[in-house]
Amino acid sequence: MTALKRRSVTLAGLACAFLMVGAAHAEAAVHYYDTAPGQRLNVRRGPGTQYSIVRVLPEGAKVAIYCQTPGETVTGYYGTSNIWDNIANGEFVSDTNVHTGSDGYVASRCG
Repeated sequence: MTALKRRSVTLAGLACAFLMVGAAHAEAAVHYYDTAPGQRLNVRRGPGTQYSIVRVLPEGAKVAIYCQTPGETVTGYYGTSNIWDNIANGEFVSDTNVHTGSDGYVASRCG
């Protein structure tokens, strides 16, 4: 194997290693949380009850929170709050129905 080819193989291997580490780091940043027990949860297009329902989560669902945003103040299983959790692209649930262990933000603000 020539020196040039050896360098190319080494660089390709390093690039793959960096990509794998980056992907693992991105996955590690997402946390999953339990939804309120015994309840089905409406998933909405935006941070408020005026937004249409996209789908309904079954009892006992876990959700990933990618970011959080202020919206309509609502009361749910875990109290009253205006924090809404982005659980997928264009999909939000009220933080009052997700057990995050906090009354405040547990993820970055949605941009």
